[in-house]
Amino acid sequence: MADLKSKFLNVYSVLKSELLEDPAFEFTDASRQWVERMLDYNVPGGKLNRGLSVIDSYQLLQQGRELTEDEIFQASALGWCIEWLQAFFLVLDDMMDGSHTRRGQPCWFRLPKVGLIAANDGVLLRNHIPRILKKHFRQKPYYVDLVDLFNEVEFQTASGQLIDLITTIDGEKDLSKYSLSIHRRIVQYKTAYYSFYLSVACALVMSGEELDKHIDVKNLLVDMGIYFQVQDDYLDCFGDPETIGKIGTDIEDFKCSWLVVKALELSNEEQKKILHENYGNHDPAKVAKVKALYKELDLQGVFAEYERQSYEKLMSSIEAHPSKAVQEVLKSFLGKIYKRKK
Repeated sequence: MADLKSKFLNVYSVLKSELLEDPAFEFTDASRQWVERMLDYNVPGGKLNRGLSVIDSYQLLQQGRELTEDEIFQASALGWCIEWLQAFFLVLDDMMDGSHTRRGQPCWFRLPKVGLIAANDGVLLRNHIPRILKKHFRQKPYYVDLVDLFNEVEFQTASGQLIDLITTIDGEKDLSKYSLSIHRRIVQYKTAYYSFYLSVACALVMSGEELDKHIDVKNLLVDMGIYFQVQDDYLDCFGDPETIGKIGTDIEDFKCSWLVVKALELSNEEQKKILHENYGNHDPAKVAKVKALYKELDLQGVFAEYERQSYEKLMSSIEAHPSKAVQEVLKSFLGKIYKRKK
């Protein structure tokens, strides 16, 4: 795995060099230096799970056949396209949310001399994806399918982000807008498609598969993505900050979290009143009241039961899939996230 990760990181260096020498634009020294610094700051800094999953999934779909260097490079290039897409979303997301840190360092737009230039940097990150696809996949019979896939997932993610933003408008704190169906819709579109489906879809397309014939796989991965986000919502409140690497602020930020949606569903009128009066406030005493109510409603037990049922349902759906290779891909994804603590 370490060897695969180092190969993957080498491909980043190749793609970055190609983009900095793109013949479609005459770079000045200053603009080339800016883009290089912006890429290094925003693209390779995360866990790289989405990108590495393209190689893992493609390898499993080949059922044990050793990959050629070309195949490893191409799967890595597609993996990096997903990491570029993620960087594009996060740079703009942090600006919209007014965030301060990301991955343990200041958000890009918070750096001196960056500011609102970060909006254009986001546009550039997004435009690098078709440049990479064109350079490395234009001769492939599935080139159009790849371009179409990235366009569609980007549209779905941006549309999910819109629902999230307009459901949590500052100054309009209305918990009655929150429901399990709204939570599911936000998560499905904002997170699940690009974080779970896209990696496997890239591997399937590279393997010569038609995505229209794998709607069941898409649905399974979306369900997995929703389960993943529910875990995230749970860990935000009940996880160990040392382990997850951040202090959760979903309650303070009035997030449409699975916990608050379940709490609303399970509360009596008196308990609902506590939520309405205290949720979405930075006062530690009010946050403590919400957390106390979560404990009173036994949301930890409710989550444990949700996790058990989700796992059983996902496993039985996976095992019903006719292709053993596809089963392996899906089991590998589920194995990485089941009962995670961070």
